[in-house]
Amino acid sequence: MIHSNNNELNASLLVALNARNRVIANNVANADTPYYKAQSVEFEAELKRKLESGSSGQLVLKRTDPRHLPMPSASNQVEFKVVEDQNTTMNNNKNNVDIDKEMSALAENQLLYNYTVDRVSGYYSKMKNLLSDLK
Repeated sequence: MIHSNNNELNASLLVALNARNRVIANNVANADTPYYKAQSVEFEAELKRKLESGSSGQLVLKRTDPRHLPMPSASNQVEFKVVEDQNTTMNNNKNNVDIDKEMSALAENQLLYNYTVDRVSGYYSKMKNLLSDLK
């Protein structure tokens, strides 16, 4: 298979954006749950470091399940972490989910996800056209 560093980075970014979408949806679902603390997914600093360092190979591949196939190169894997905000409270029930903030974050995340999907699918469309023209 033909690999591209940018495409592998974009595919890894899709994983982080998907995780962020799940966390935001979980926050919205628990907006009225007493003592629930909002969570967020952080990966921007790692992504920025990766983009600035080029393909230095500083990131390590992380397999989340032993049944997953190993990747040929882990240099473009963007690591992310789920962080829980314990320091704030929005409601009397000690819940700290701000529904307006979550819905805004959901819309922004969806736009980023759609943009990244277009980039990844565009890459594979170009490869398909290139290979079909070789016949």
